[in-house]
Amino acid sequence: MSNRLINQTSPYLLQHAHNPVDWYPWGEEALTKARTENKPIIVSIGYSACHWCHVMERESFEKEQVAAVMNADFVCIKVDREERPDVDAIYMDAIHAMGTRGGWPLNVFLMPDAKPFYGVTYLPAQNWVQLLGSVKNAFVNHNDELVKSAEGFTENMLIKESDKYNLHVGAGLASAQNTEAGTRAEASPAPAIEDLDEMFEKIKAHFDTEKGGMDRAPKFPMPSIYKFLLRYYAVSNNPEALRHIELSLNRIALGGIYDHVGGGWARYSVDDEWFIPHFEKMLYDNGQLLSIYSEAYTLTKSELYKSRVYETIEWLAREMTSDEGGFYSALDADSEGVEGKFYIWTQAELKAILGDDFEWFSKLYNTKAAGNWEHGYNHLHLITPPRLSPVREGDRTTPFPSVGEGLGMGVYKNALQKLFKARESRVRPGLDDKILASWNGLMLKGLTDAYRAFGEEKFKELALVSARFLKEKMTAPNHQLWHSYKNGKASIVGFLEDYAAVIDGYLGLYQATFEEDWLDEALKLTAYVVENLYDPEDEFFYFTDANADGLIARKKEIFDNVIPASNSLMAQNLYALGTIFDYADYIKLSDWMLAKMRNALLTDVQWGTNWAALYAMRAKPTAEVAIVGEDMDEIRKQLESRFIPNKILVGTKRASELPLLQERTAKNELTTVYVCFNKTCNLPVYSIEDVWKQLNYLNE
Repeated sequence: MSNRLINQTSPYLLQHAHNPVDWYPWGEEALTKARTENKPIIVSIGYSACHWCHVMERESFEKEQVAAVMNADFVCIKVDREERPDVDAIYMDAIHAMGTRGGWPLNVFLMPDAKPFYGVTYLPAQNWVQLLGSVKNAFVNHNDELVKSAEGFTENMLIKESDKYNLHVGAGLASAQNTEAGTRAEASPAPAIEDLDEMFEKIKAHFDTEKGGMDRAPKFPMPSIYKFLLRYYAVSNNPEALRHIELSLNRIALGGIYDHVGGGWARYSVDDEWFIPHFEKMLYDNGQLLSIYSEAYTLTKSELYKSRVYETIEWLAREMTSDEGGFYSALDADSEGVEGKFYIWTQAELKAILGDDFEWFSKLYNTKAAGNWEHGYNHLHLITPPRLSPVREGDRTTPFPSVGEGLGMGVYKNALQKLFKARESRVRPGLDDKILASWNGLMLKGLTDAYRAFGEEKFKELALVSARFLKEKMTAPNHQLWHSYKNGKASIVGFLEDYAAVIDGYLGLYQATFEEDWLDEALKLTAYVVENLYDPEDEFFYFTDANADGLIARKKEIFDNVIPASNSLMAQNLYALGTIFDYADYIKLSDWMLAKMRNALLTDVQWGTNWAALYAMRAKPTAEVAIVGEDMDEIRKQLESRFIPNKILVGTKRASELPLLQERTAKNELTTVYVCFNKTCNLPVYSIEDVWKQLNYLNE
């Protein structure tokens, strides 16, 4: 038995291709059928690594009796939220308007014209069948009420985000909203350190000061929060910010959310201890966390952060990289139908595998015969680094060897390697092998940040392979990006998230290599975005391309979440490109977008921390550092060894047409560095020590 999903490429849709439900993929065929037959639509949205999506499939969608009800009374559409984030965003917004907390699986009921009137997340089979009957009854006997309700939810979605969330510059500057781009930046309030202090005080109230992260469970790593805190610390030197950065990053690196055996982070911790994860591993989390841990290393020099970056990139290269150079999307939480089974251990298994290393390892990781988790299983989890964990041997206490102490670290790594080899024989979690441009852009940025922090050549090579894949396989001749790639074919017109993340990745790669081709690619993609996704009325960017198939509403992604909002990423890209190419309009548009977010950031910065990171950059002048000469890469590496987030690097061995490099030469055949702030330059210097002195302006 197979349904219409059998010809799709999405692993999530293919998982449902043999359900007795007569699933359609999202598209005109299904929508036409609903209109022609006047049937309500079920849009069921999920993704391949979603545990509760699998549970609902087993309990409901695989059951003939349930499928019979769905097929008789509804047109049933399955959507991979990662493949169609535009569809997901539309109907998730509708669910929120209905007063329901969203999540996946997301099951939304639509009128035949695709307007939503009701929605739920996971339901057990009995409740689901009961709901189907109620919806059918309402559609037949109370159709006018459903039409009115659906119209209301749709009208709510059509309200511009700037109006819905009051994203306007202050009342005294209201007239400036209609001025030309050339005067917008001058009309808007300049970012101020006092504002950043206020934002920090607001978000500090939600810190978990004992366990790190935010004061809630489940606990998600929130990379843009740590990005903001790092940039806030750079301008304020507020020790509270650094304290929370280190507490959070330490616990996320040591806890069960990190795979101690194989590397890489899971999506979130179901508890507030960072102990038991939802075991799926997503590319987007790991790409962003590579960036954060790499940057935090330049500030703290933590060996823990370094080891996590190296191990995660090893996992990426080993398990998540396609033969063509793109990165796969995710590893499932489940294997053999059990969540986390691939990652957990009985104490008997640990003893058999580790032999003489079992006693100290068991004490270090607090494993128990009855299990430290459930059903007799243990999950590996630390609270403090191994160096702080004493292991009692007889009547004496021996500190466990710390990172970097040769043999001791070798013993520790050897024990983990034994577990890795044993684990390799297990049934592996499912792999979502579609390649998404947006998530690959986030990982490309993570790899470039890792290379810039550590100078490891294999990181740069992996980044270059990734970038070439994006350029050659996922970019059309007109500079339009494709969103998804699988089986040798790119598909689905790209979304703003694709452009924003890939441009950011290319900008990082240029500053890591000084290869100007990547700047050219970033500039071409940005020009495409401005032409096809910019809304001149709202002055933010639409999520969907003007050339894509239309939905009932064209949305904008404004607020940051686990992944930064595509508009906040674009604002950062516009500022960086505007600075490098001396494009004043790009900088002014970036500043204007940021100014419109100011009140929202001062009200509750939690949902705008990537915007706040840009705000921190604009509160002080950005260092424009131009390096010219044969030793440009060596100077760059020395410069990157310190924590200076508010800088833009350009470089050439001889000459370049880039504005920041024009008429810049290597003096007296010595590699020469030019440091400028706000179009005002210092004298050229030749040693890294003199560069440091000139950059001290950032700390004044």
